[in-house]
Amino acid sequence: MSLKVKICGITDPEALAAALAGGVRFVGFVFYPRSPRRIAPPLAAELARMVPTGVRTVGLFVSPDDALLDDVVGQVPLDMLQLHDDEPPDRLRHIRRRFALPVIKAFRIAAAADLEPVAAYDGIADILLFDARPPAGTDDALPGGNGRRFDWSLLAGYRWSQPWMLSGGLAADNLGEAVAATGARMVDVSSGVEDRPGHKDPGRIRAFLDLARGL
Repeated sequence: MSLKVKICGITDPEALAAALAGGVRFVGFVFYPRSPRRIAPPLAAELARMVPTGVRTVGLFVSPDDALLDDVVGQVPLDMLQLHDDEPPDRLRHIRRRFALPVIKAFRIAAAADLEPVAAYDGIADILLFDARPPAGTDDALPGGNGRRFDWSLLAGYRWSQPWMLSGGLAADNLGEAVAATGARMVDVSSGVEDRPGHKDPGRIRAFLDLARGL
């Protein structure tokens, strides 16, 4: 089975077409106002309707309230929700129940201690996602999509009942190393397939997905 890839932060038809042609399994739309990859719900809805059955559309949120989720889910045909902040387990339970959608829970990793909270979400989140923690003291850092990797050896020896996804600083030139080091079967890429912040490059998307198929 080839590696399953999620490309996060799709904002235009050209990037989406390249991702679909390359065999992407998850397409992510970002609804975080500060992100350069933010997309308005009407455009996200237009793109999501181009996604065929078998590819899952994912909406990324950072500590969203129910009003925001109601607004986006009411417009955009999403298959999954991704939560990318410090949302507690009870919040995940509420969101899964209210919106009847599976949830990806992201964790920001810089040290072994950052993995300790994960156990509380195992069995609640449908997919666990491990991303790099933004550097301390940088007020303008985003919760994800910063092009930073973490020490992949921190994942060694951990086992979870839920499937998990690797993220953080991935690109075509380090994907093989990342998979070999972690045993990941799913990966999430954003800045690693961009030619500038917020703009996905179709050529980089194709290169990343071509490599992933061989892994």
